[in-house]
Amino acid sequence: MLRYVAIAVVAGMVLAGPGLAQPPGRQRPPEFESVRVAGDRKITFKVLAPKATSVKLSAGDIPGNNQGADLKKDDRGVWEVTVGPVPPGAYRYHFNIDGVAVVDPKNPATSESNQNTWSLVTVPGDFSAWKDVPHGAVAQITYPSKTLEKARRAHVYTPPGYEKSLDSYPVFYLLHGASDSDNSWSTVGRAGVILDNLIAAGKARPMIVVMPAGHTGVFQWGGGGKPFDKQMEEFGDDFSRDLRPLVEKTYRVKGGRANRAIAGLSMGGAQALNVAFSKLADYGYVGVFSSGVFGIVGGGAGNAQPNRQWEESRKADLDNAELKKGLKLVWFGCGEKDFLIETSRGTVKMLKSHGFEVVNHETGGGHTWDKWREYLNDFAPQLFAE
Repeated sequence: MLRYVAIAVVAGMVLAGPGLAQPPGRQRPPEFESVRVAGDRKITFKVLAPKATSVKLSAGDIPGNNQGADLKKDDRGVWEVTVGPVPPGAYRYHFNIDGVAVVDPKNPATSESNQNTWSLVTVPGDFSAWKDVPHGAVAQITYPSKTLEKARRAHVYTPPGYEKSLDSYPVFYLLHGASDSDNSWSTVGRAGVILDNLIAAGKARPMIVVMPAGHTGVFQWGGGGKPFDKQMEEFGDDFSRDLRPLVEKTYRVKGGRANRAIAGLSMGGAQALNVAFSKLADYGYVGVFSSGVFGIVGGGAGNAQPNRQWEESRKADLDNAELKKGLKLVWFGCGEKDFLIETSRGTVKMLKSHGFEVVNHETGGGHTWDKWREYLNDFAPQLFAE
């Protein structure tokens, strides 16, 4: 009888969780929510670091938090700060604890960059918020790149009903910016949710959205890693020779220029221009978010004179009237406070000088994810209209 009682006690300890099985004398850590969004859209962040001397919130996209916010410690060793109210959207953050960047250990929601991972918090209330509508799926795929001789990753959104349908769909290639990854558009960028909401509202056609990895190696601001220009070139080769053929073979993708779009933000916008204007007969829609032809207006270290090489190397295609006939939309979006606003304007001016009709959408704001979500929400409904 005593044997069965002992077994029951041990089983109860296991089912009750690790708290009851802690060694004698060890105090349980305090219970708290590490990130909480209140009804007034203020966000409270907390982290346990009893031995730390300084904790700061790093979340550059949160308005007013470019320099970070200092947390204060309570008598339990829990550090806390409240910011806001914060506009609706998704925000990356991490804690800087005594000079060390730390993701939120109590928040499983994350977003990847090229070299690191961020914690993620969403503030509901705008077009990127989850709604009770039919939802598509975002899949992570890995493919062999013969061009780069290594495995590569991408994320692919398929619209609601794709799995049960036999229909084919148009395809939209959506590229991320420098230092980000193929995970970024579907996490902090909310691309899948935005498309779900647009499709449910009848504002956008169901489409497949492919989000490739824009970097071909480690990227570091200020040098280090693989050179930026080399990565731009390698991305174009991998995209055209490996990724796009794989996507259009594997997924039920409609053929033809009228069913193919490409867009990107910042570095991805420059890549979208490179890809589209190298094979303009293949693309019916081109979007450029907070970007343009890098160096087109000059300035910057070692590049005082405007870079005309991009235009000169594509002059025959830029002046080809036949190629323009099937090009349905060239769309630019950029914030007036964006550090690439003159690059965007210079590229628009250059394309117009070659007879292209360009929609130039300038907004408030700068080089931040809230603008890129907004541009996607504006651009996607214009794609693949019958």
